[in-house]
Amino acid sequence: MFTAVVGVNWGDEGKGRMVDLLSQDYDIICRYQGGNNAGHTVINEKGKFILNLLPSGILRDGVTNVMGGGMVIDLEHLCGELDSLEEKGIAVTPERLKISDKAFVCLPYHKQQDILEEERLADKQYGSTRRGIAPVYGDKYMKKGLRMADLRNKTTL
Repeated sequence: MFTAVVGVNWGDEGKGRMVDLLSQDYDIICRYQGGNNAGHTVINEKGKFILNLLPSGILRDGVTNVMGGGMVIDLEHLCGELDSLEEKGIAVTPERLKISDKAFVCLPYHKQQDILEEERLADKQYGSTRRGIAPVYGDKYMKKGLRMADLRNKTTL
């Protein structure tokens, strides 16, 4: 069986909570796009968790979670979320978390671009979270972005 949770209101719709509830019936949970500009608050028997980047299924034992090729990965933020889960007793292993080689990497200059663009727009700002997501997607569409696979290739770096 396949179920998709898709939001249509561009914001806080409870998608993370819904995925957490549904994930108890699935073996694989995939997050296909977006970055750490999202916020998923999940309250379950293990406690309260605020996830920005990781799929909500990461809180369920025995569930494989996939971060898809359409995602923007801020490595520093990802490490922070993983550390936070570990502190609360949630083990995240390579078997439980798969990250697509095609996912794009958010670098510090992307965040700086985001901040500068919001400042340039002044009173016409679009409300960026200033986490560099839009500039990374810009690099993606211009075919010049850094992908997760590139991190393993010393000649690419």
